[in-house]
Amino acid sequence: MQIGIPKEIKTKETRVSVTPKGVQRLLQGGHSVLVQQKAGFASGFTDEEYAKAGATLCPNADEVWAKSELIVKVKEPVESEYRYLRPNLTLFTYLHLASMLPLMDALCQNRVTGIGYETVALSSGELPLLTPMSEVAGRIATQIGTYLLHTNHGGKGVLLGGVTGTDKGLVVVIGAGHVGMNAAEVAAGLGAEVVMLDVKDHKLKRIEEKFHGRVKAIRSTPQSILEWVVKADLLVGAVLVSGDKAPTVVKKETVGSMEEGSVIVDVAIDQGGCIETSHPTTHAEPTYKERGVIHYCVTNMPALTPRTSTEALTTATFPYVLNLANLGIHKALESDATLRLGLQTQNGKAVHPIIQKLFPQWI
Repeated sequence: MQIGIPKEIKTKETRVSVTPKGVQRLLQGGHSVLVQQKAGFASGFTDEEYAKAGATLCPNADEVWAKSELIVKVKEPVESEYRYLRPNLTLFTYLHLASMLPLMDALCQNRVTGIGYETVALSSGELPLLTPMSEVAGRIATQIGTYLLHTNHGGKGVLLGGVTGTDKGLVVVIGAGHVGMNAAEVAAGLGAEVVMLDVKDHKLKRIEEKFHGRVKAIRSTPQSILEWVVKADLLVGAVLVSGDKAPTVVKKETVGSMEEGSVIVDVAIDQGGCIETSHPTTHAEPTYKERGVIHYCVTNMPALTPRTSTEALTTATFPYVLNLANLGIHKALESDATLRLGLQTQNGKAVHPIIQKLFPQWI
């Protein structure tokens, strides 16, 4: 199979979808790999390393997209890449279609087989290709929030861990999945007061077991969210419904009741955001103030740490890439129920149940 690895062009996206070691393994399986020049540069992988691994280096994206049967990316195509979409092309990447109607239209109009990392799911419900980036994003969320609380960034000037004789900062995390648990772990490590809210009993129990009282576990209700959010120095939105639009759990009136200079990091922004005042931002312009509160809503947070993020992501995705290449797209999807749940568009139609619900016009 001819596999393409284009350079990511989403604003300041620094990750790459396959490492040189991965390329080498694909070639050992009898496949050919086209890699756009500089695709791995920001992640620490040189063109020379890809060439040594056996890849064919291409000077531009046009050649990679045009000659490849399977395109493996990190982030969804941006508008300038829609022209590359065509029938008989399979795209394997994060798609996050819930918040991207134009991309959904482009995939279906061009009859692309779209497989989204974010809905590949084990029988347990675990999302193996979303998990590593959720872990990274959760840790980054607290680190970024800590930074933005500094007064030179417009923050209220709170040191989350406090010092002797002072109050600790309060970090409120809504959602106790991989994002939330990692955000809380970093916050607790800094010595902050940490509160986590979730609707599921088993997740609240897990919080208590993991943190042994260092993090307070609270059942998430409209009342408890209001109670804790208005007191938060840093609010982390970490709500996930696999493949679906994130529910709005914090209303704009609640945001308006937070202290001036507080910080919101909405990690759910990839799926539309879980805070009513959130809207997508980029690494070029990552923040804005709404109702006196700093919002950080970058849709590709793990790009801040490309070496770690690329290694974590490619370790998770590569077995599926290899399976798609070795068996062919149809047989790979047919034989692997986990991978099959990643299938979102095919033959001009929405095929994943949640995507069908969101885009009934493409059923």
